[in-house]
Amino acid sequence: MKVEIIDDKQLLGRTAAEHAAKSLRAALTARGAARLIAATGASQFEFLEALTATPDIDWGRVELFHLDEYVGLPPSHPASFRKYLFERLIRKTGITKHHLLDGEGDPLAAAAQVGSELAARPVDLAFVGIGENGHLAFNDPPADFEAEAPYLIVELDQACRQQQVNEGWFAKVEEVPVKAISMSIRQILRSREIIAVVPDKRKAEAVKACLEGEISPLAPASILRDHPNTTVYLDRNSASLLTSRRGVAG
Repeated sequence: MKVEIIDDKQLLGRTAAEHAAKSLRAALTARGAARLIAATGASQFEFLEALTATPDIDWGRVELFHLDEYVGLPPSHPASFRKYLFERLIRKTGITKHHLLDGEGDPLAAAAQVGSELAARPVDLAFVGIGENGHLAFNDPPADFEAEAPYLIVELDQACRQQQVNEGWFAKVEEVPVKAISMSIRQILRSREIIAVVPDKRKAEAVKACLEGEISPLAPASILRDHPNTTVYLDRNSASLLTSRRGVAG
């Protein structure tokens, strides 16, 4: 795993976007199409804004999946990840081939349907973040490192739900759904390449635990250190508790 520490959040977003664009173009050249997993959340704002403004990406040949979605939340809700992706990625790029998780009806059926499409062929590139509790997608601690299914129905812990309130997606924690559809840890690790975008001081403790602590289900994103082609982009704030800025264990 490679770690890049960038001075500020805006520059982090642009730098990670340049990397992502290069990887997407390489996949399109090598295979004629690219399969992409996109993360959502406040941590991805600057990154996706920079990426969608990047020229010379043939988005018409990109197939999109996403990491997670709340159970029971309509796409009209401000916190809906389907809404997020339509507004911040799909409409800006013109992606036409996308597989979005519908958590309103039967979440198990939705997980199975999209999971079948996802598992059909390798994923070229995955964008991820790290939660304040160290989660990867909505795999809160202790995460299931062994589940083989592409998507799981998970229960969200209190720290995860509070983060959604703190970021302004919900007015109070009681409004945050208690369940979600989440891509499994093993499915994320099947991606050919992973780019993790993790800015802000509020992520510093999770970053330290996941990058310098044990690889453990109690720090779910620590498993990224087992992936052979992962780059984690931090800003000065999210990297502020790391004891070393030269290399990371794992």
